[in-house]
Amino acid sequence: MTPQPDQPNKHRNDKGHERRRAAVKTRTAAAPGQRTRAADPARLVAFEVLRAVSGEDAYANLVLPKSIRKHRLDKRDAGFATELAYGALRGQGTYDAILAKCVDRPLERLDPAVLDALRIGTHQLLAMRVPAHAALDQTVGLARAVIGAGPSALINAVLRKVSARSLDEWVEILTEGETDAVKRSAIEHSHPEWIVRALRQSLVAHGRSVDEITDLLRADNDAPVVNLVALPGLGDLDEARAAGATDGELVKDSALFSAGDVGRLDSVRAGTTRVQDAGSQLVARALAELDLGGASVDEDGVEKWLDMCAGPGGKAALLAALAHESGAVLLANEPAPHRAQLVRQALDAVPGETWNVRTGDGRTIAEDYPETFDRILVDAPCTGLGALRRRPESRWRRKPTDVGELGILQRELLTTAVDAVKPGGVVAYVTCSPHPAETTAVVADVMRKRNDLELLDAGAALDAVSLPGALEAGHESTAQLWPHIHATDAMFLALIRRKI
Repeated sequence: MTPQPDQPNKHRNDKGHERRRAAVKTRTAAAPGQRTRAADPARLVAFEVLRAVSGEDAYANLVLPKSIRKHRLDKRDAGFATELAYGALRGQGTYDAILAKCVDRPLERLDPAVLDALRIGTHQLLAMRVPAHAALDQTVGLARAVIGAGPSALINAVLRKVSARSLDEWVEILTEGETDAVKRSAIEHSHPEWIVRALRQSLVAHGRSVDEITDLLRADNDAPVVNLVALPGLGDLDEARAAGATDGELVKDSALFSAGDVGRLDSVRAGTTRVQDAGSQLVARALAELDLGGASVDEDGVEKWLDMCAGPGGKAALLAALAHESGAVLLANEPAPHRAQLVRQALDAVPGETWNVRTGDGRTIAEDYPETFDRILVDAPCTGLGALRRRPESRWRRKPTDVGELGILQRELLTTAVDAVKPGGVVAYVTCSPHPAETTAVVADVMRKRNDLELLDAGAALDAVSLPGALEAGHESTAQLWPHIHATDAMFLALIRRKI
């Protein structure tokens, strides 16, 4: 029907030309303007963790629980946020190499917040069971909500390029033509090259095959299960078991917990059950339960123990509980006042007559307490290369020069410890690093300068306090635990006895 003159054709303009109909917009990966504009709470938590780590040098394990509680995530969303944050941090090296192939400028020229959003999106696309459209939509929505609308088109375009290939395909592209095994491993398993070299050297130094490096690097990238310990004589694991925990397979009074926020357990809040890696439990027990033959005990029959580097207090709490059971007393030393307060809080569950806290430099303790202690734990500051799975950001912060700088401090602390231990007493030198420059070399250097020291069999001491057949970690009198073998942090232990 021909339209009437007083009823203008809505498909033509005032000049009689036909109007071009606007295309109907659809919600696709190519339409960022139609994307979600709100931040999903779980992804927001992960983003906040990455921003705090990269922008404020924060520790993920401290930021994450606070952010989860702030946003009131339930168990399912908290698990998602944890995997997203920790996974993006662990995979950062590989993800950044992939992103560099997809961004039209050097990554250092990107806004750091945009780069963190891209890392979160990349981890979802390549390493989580999140549909590509959801990863794209939610990451762009997160960016719009917390960064601004401007970067959303860039984030959308880059992540679409990332999603075009699988992680294996990307790794194949990144390693094509690379013949250096260290460089290939660094890309494939997201570790700095210097750490790959250090871990290869560590395996050999502690009597293992360099061929285990792939398994070790993979173990560093596995999400660790929370380890619990019930303080002997003070706590139990009944509440944790009722909440889904299973008994630990390496050491008594331990459990494995994967049922959500462990901080919700009353026993954990009370401090009688603590979060502590099984490796740390083992080295503390190995020192506490070692038979000294009564050679160094005073006439009053009370052993004196020292935790020389006690902060933040995890091993000190276990040692104090073991000391209380055996009638010994513990002095916990920590140089930093705020960390000394954390030690006091950790020890609060143990009767106060058993322990005391000293705030001071551990290297001066022999001046105040010469030849005083029966058992001394030197849990020395180290690079933490043995705990990369629990501290995913540390692999990107540490530098090769840290090893040498920390080695000076480690030698000074161990030298002081052997001056502070009684003849007949024992010093446990412990690091959360397998690097020979932080372990066997330190022990050898200190012992070489004295003729009154001897190494005890640390492997046998660990076997004595572990569940039957669980460990076999000894090598040439020292002991080394491994994530890929024992499912613990890579704790090193040497037991040094001062001769009578």
